[in-house]
Amino acid sequence: MPQERTLTRERRRLLHPALPPTCEALLTPSRAHIRDLVTAYLERHPTEAPLLSPLLRLLDEDAEPTSRSTMPGHITCSAVVVNHDRRVLLVHHNTFGLMLAPGGHVETGDRSLLETALREVHEEAGIPPGALCATATYGPLPIDIDVFDIDANPAKGEGAHQHWDFRFVFQLVDRDVEVTVQPEEVSAPEWLAFDKVTAPQLRAKLCASGLDGRIEPVNASALIHDGHGRYLLHLRDDLPGIWEPGAWALLGGGREPGDTSLEDTVRRELREEAGLEPGVVEPFAVELATGTDGLTVPVQVFTAQWSGDPARLPLTEGVMLAWFHPDTMARLRLSPSTLDLVRRHAQHAARSTTAPQDGAVGPDRSKAGSTSVPHIVGVHLYLERDGQVLLGLRHPGSAYAGGTHHFLAGHCEQESAVACLVREAQEEAGLLIDPADVELAHVVHMVDRPGDQPRIGFVFRARQWTGTPEVREPDRCVSWSWWPADALPEPIVPYTRTAIEGIRAGRPYTELGWT
Repeated sequence: MPQERTLTRERRRLLHPALPPTCEALLTPSRAHIRDLVTAYLERHPTEAPLLSPLLRLLDEDAEPTSRSTMPGHITCSAVVVNHDRRVLLVHHNTFGLMLAPGGHVETGDRSLLETALREVHEEAGIPPGALCATATYGPLPIDIDVFDIDANPAKGEGAHQHWDFRFVFQLVDRDVEVTVQPEEVSAPEWLAFDKVTAPQLRAKLCASGLDGRIEPVNASALIHDGHGRYLLHLRDDLPGIWEPGAWALLGGGREPGDTSLEDTVRRELREEAGLEPGVVEPFAVELATGTDGLTVPVQVFTAQWSGDPARLPLTEGVMLAWFHPDTMARLRLSPSTLDLVRRHAQHAARSTTAPQDGAVGPDRSKAGSTSVPHIVGVHLYLERDGQVLLGLRHPGSAYAGGTHHFLAGHCEQESAVACLVREAQEEAGLLIDPADVELAHVVHMVDRPGDQPRIGFVFRARQWTGTPEVREPDRCVSWSWWPADALPEPIVPYTRTAIEGIRAGRPYTELGWT
């Protein structure tokens, strides 16, 4: 994909210090890169400054800090891999006789310490970079920097020394991954709970981290269209260090510390890159892209509508911006995933367009003096099993009710309410429902604030269904869970709670927000 595959400017600098292309394969991570990592780490853990002061002194000397010949200590790197069940991969290191995260020494050609960790987990455990993604909390920064005392090894001509081990945390992208250990160095792989990790400092940081095994987008991009079938693409610079240089892409980038949400991220990137200030920005999809280091990068894709002249925009990055129709994009140098994304949006837009039927007059052409107001019609699925109700936890970056529990729901397109319910159940959760098994359970007529567009919510009960709820649209919902109807979770969408209470009390109708 486009710009969404890049990271923030600061993170790009931390991950890949600028190197001449002819020298890149001959060098190891620079002192400036390492110092930046240590400085950022100590901002989070200032009490560890005394522990790392010898390393900072080493960075001021002539000795190479990543060379295994540098004594009395040098840098190593480890990969802390967390799976979807909040467990960490540890392997038995044959040399030390300890259960540790996969890791080892920096080698020539490693452009960053993070790349060292990725190479080591691939070599020692058979997990390639593409099977992993960075976490939103730590990104390219280490979760821990620990100091190991290493005994003398006369066979290798090494005296006693220390390792400053930079531990980078990664999330598994898929649940199923095959661990294939390198028997010469490691054995006996195990997935252990955070509180079972043997290294005390790492164990404490993992237990306090809040990492829950979920993949979270760390980048955001903007799919900008003009409402008439054209999409805005960005021609990227043809320079080393940029993902797919010289290709057409979407505008966007990585989340920065000052961004309170990924919507803030995409709005900031649009301002900084092109001076664009779109009105409504809505989440559309979460895409999995590939970073320049091979890591998978979860990207929140937002849509926005704009119809101006791109030649007038103050472009600060890249070569140019231009409008394209989807049917001409196949001729461009363009990521296949970006083309697929545009085509999906074009199909969605075509399906959502409702033209007047049989000469009917649309709402904006109604007779003068009419006070009718179009209502948004939503459908909601009420599934009950053994006294428990199915609710989804909405994605924290969602434009509506982010991080809040809600029914499986959707807006009616050019279809009946029941048909919409059946479609949404299959698209969002993989559930198959026969329309004959659907009955109306409750209606909510609501307005959020005076003057807002009113909404009607139909809550349908399915008497039976096929399938187990699964996350099919991770940009909207991150999990499905069954909750006791008399002990609903918090936070929850207010009208969802009201509808459930109404159903349990036998009330068919509720009004909310009307004065």
